Amino acid sequence: MNHWKHEWPNLINKRYAGLIAVAIILLLKGCQGSDSKGDPLMEILDSKDPAISRVMQNPGEYEIQIHYTRVTRTGDSVRFTDYTFGQDKDRYFYPASTVKFPIAVAALEKLNTLDSLDRDSRYYIEGDSVENTFAEDIEKIFAVSDNHASNRLIEFLGQDEINTRISTKKAGPIRISHRLGYHREDLTTQPLVLYLNDSLTTLTNPIINSPPKPLDLVGITKGNGFYEGDSLISEPFDFSMKNYLPVQTIHGLLQRVIFPEAFPPDSQLRITESQLEFLKNTMKTLPRLSGYPQDMYPDGYCKFFIYGDSEATIPDSVEIYNKVGFAYGTLTDCAYIRDTEKGIEFMLTATILVNGNGIFNDDQYEYDETGIPFLASLGREVYNYELKQL
Repeated sequence: MNHWKHEWPNLINKRYAGLIAVAIILLLKGCQGSDSKGDPLMEILDSKDPAISRVMQNPGEYEIQIHYTRVTRTGDSVRFTDYTFGQDKDRYFYPASTVKFPIAVAALEKLNTLDSLDRDSRYYIEGDSVENTFAEDIEKIFAVSDNHASNRLIEFLGQDEINTRISTKKAGPIRISHRLGYHREDLTTQPLVLYLNDSLTTLTNPIINSPPKPLDLVGITKGNGFYEGDSLISEPFDFSMKNYLPVQTIHGLLQRVIFPEAFPPDSQLRITESQLEFLKNTMKTLPRLSGYPQDMYPDGYCKFFIYGDSEATIPDSVEIYNKVGFAYGTLTDCAYIRDTEKGIEFMLTATILVNGNGIFNDDQYEYDETGIPFLASLGREVYNYELKQL
């Protein structure tokens, strides 16, 4: 199965001393949990499932980072019990399309401050013929991870405003520095034509954003070569100017979407109840329910956990609120998974690098062979663990 051709095309530096040190730490420390009764993530990662066991023989090579949250409800209150493996905000992985999640959140927040616009307002980039509503673009972001929809929201917000809005949620660090695809490095946004009603429009002024500073993180350079056009450059690939969204931040942001009442007011999203319900419904909607052909976009296309390695139809009782990313050999999923029939719910975020030859931009990544099977099996093992606890 090879669905990844639909994503915009595009981390192993075995010589990098920091990565070797990380691998040693992971092997020595294993999983880190906050429950004194034991660490279920250790049990899960010790699975005999070959998709998991072959990766866990050398987790440092695959740059594994995982955050698993058990959800316990008592009356109206909710308690989180967190378990992590390899999670480190100072150890870089390329977030790919997971950045579209905070972009969508920031767009809804900004709309909430404007009396003249709402999520159903139409808009387009000046000089472009593609016209959408904000709601339609947010739906495309989650259904099929559409790059153009995300980039249009960046033109509405600007990188600086996205970073500022998400940073105030106190989930963790973030740095959105570029779009995905066209106009990647532009610091000035393109003007938008916004519909104030069916016939009246207004033109926005360009937003000038701050130039990004190079990231100084472990593993910021990766591999032993990369392609620039048709030329192979025999040196590590530098990610220091690219987007940065660690596991801690995206996992924390999802918690604030699903369980806003669990956080103090100054850490909650600044959106209405209606917007929050729209966001949650959009995050769980499958491509076929948004009008995309199921033969091209099966249910598991943007649902890596549990279903990513199959063509199976996800049962109506299983709800997966998530955002995935895949590029440069890195696969990431951040999900809240609930089985309404079985009474199971948990949160899981994981990232894995599958670039065996250490060359970037050659499109030779082991997504289908290693990455997707690992994430799908990880999701199933966590689900089965939760099932045993009932």
